[in-house]
Amino acid sequence: MDLTKAIAIAGSGMQAQSARLTVVAENLANQETTGATPGADPYRRKTISFADVLDPATGVDLVKVSEVGEDQSPFPLRYDPGNPAANAAGYVKVPNVNTFIEMEDMRDAEQSYSADLQVLSVSRSMLSRVIGLLK
Repeated sequence: MDLTKAIAIAGSGMQAQSARLTVVAENLANQETTGATPGADPYRRKTISFADVLDPATGVDLVKVSEVGEDQSPFPLRYDPGNPAANAAGYVKVPNVNTFIEMEDMRDAEQSYSADLQVLSVSRSMLSRVIGLLK
């Protein structure tokens, strides 16, 4: 395989995992964001989907973000009658963000990013050796 293609593939994977980490960070930052008025919806957890896209310039499949969507699962209710977003019964809709799931997504994205970085590093090193041999 052409080393520049390996570098392009690893780079696209790193970009995709970086976008995934951004979505996870946004979810974690908004896990306590409720609506401002009674019955208003709180922050809705974001999701990310990937797709492989053929790069016509290099002829290899690269990973790209295909969609940043929203998790349509129901909002949990928390009893908090003093909250301005509480309904008549004192319950507040809270975001459908699960910290455990977000931490697992973060760890998975970090491992994938690290693997792509290792491929990039090895490919660069091999390319440098080839250039050194040609001198």
